[in-house]
Amino acid sequence: MAHDSDATPQTPAVYDVLIIGSGPAGYTAAIYAARANLRTLVLQGDQLGGQLMITSEVENYPGFEEGVIGPELMDKFEKQARRFGAEMVPQDVVKVDFSSRPFSVWTYNKQYQGNAVIVATGASAKWLGLPNEQRLQGRGVSGCATCDGFFFRDKEIAVVGGGDTAMEEALFLTRYASRVHLLHRRDSLRASKIMRQRVETNPKIVVHYSTAVEDVLGEAAVEGVKLRNTQTGEISEITVQGLFIAIGHQPNTELFKGVLDMDEVGYLKPTVNTMTNVPGIFLAGDVADSRYRQAVTAAGEGCRAAIDVERWLESQGEVDSATVEDPAAWGETAETTDASFARRAPAAH
Repeated sequence: MAHDSDATPQTPAVYDVLIIGSGPAGYTAAIYAARANLRTLVLQGDQLGGQLMITSEVENYPGFEEGVIGPELMDKFEKQARRFGAEMVPQDVVKVDFSSRPFSVWTYNKQYQGNAVIVATGASAKWLGLPNEQRLQGRGVSGCATCDGFFFRDKEIAVVGGGDTAMEEALFLTRYASRVHLLHRRDSLRASKIMRQRVETNPKIVVHYSTAVEDVLGEAAVEGVKLRNTQTGEISEITVQGLFIAIGHQPNTELFKGVLDMDEVGYLKPTVNTMTNVPGIFLAGDVADSRYRQAVTAAGEGCRAAIDVERWLESQGEVDSATVEDPAAWGETAETTDASFARRAPAAH
């Protein structure tokens, strides 16, 4: 997107790499980039730490045998990145211009520039907007069965949704729960035939058709859900200790529409390794991952993106290194120049 008239007039300092996002992917990218002596700036966003900030206990991240609280884990990530010299700005990015290098991004009150950018803005679970939904997140309300299913061993839980994601969540949760109530507002499931069959024949799953969730019940933790029959309007309640919302995820990619290649849902698509269709713009974490969406996989993607950035900057002659990455690794010939990359960049929006 092009500059607006209210952009900061003075020319900002140019970083080696700007990282947009502060979840496991963004912080890991910062650790690797800063440790490689790249001048690194992390634009953390107004809500630091990503999805793990609303996760109570994380038991499946390697290295924490007793588990770790989500915000505590993210604090450790941030401190480690700072240790190697990464700078932090706790503001949202509101505009980007990837049409020429150095690339520009803007927060509410300032412009920043970088020779490379790692987009690690993540994806957000879609929520129902129930009165008590946010209040009880981490206290029985969850958007990730893989993350939190273990905590519901031998308990009754409910899953909301009718697509393949909801079927997968419900089936996964039968490993732990004594019973899984699948709640769907329509009179038939919209999931694929094989997934429907697996759910409908599983003895631990009870499917509630034409059922909408009106609210989550409980003070300190989930104790039940209030339901409404979408055909009769009848109100009822069932007792459960957990509620999993499985109506999909939304990648946080609105800023990049028309600039970076994305799929029909909005997840960003890499072109070469972790690099996008715009040379110098790289991807890390859930913003490009509709399948796994785990903290450990996001961290791994942050590592990959930072290494790719370092090698790409070396290939451009913008950082010193004894070994320069072969430009052919980025889909270019040995005669690759800044001008050739500029020709492949989209026009300003």
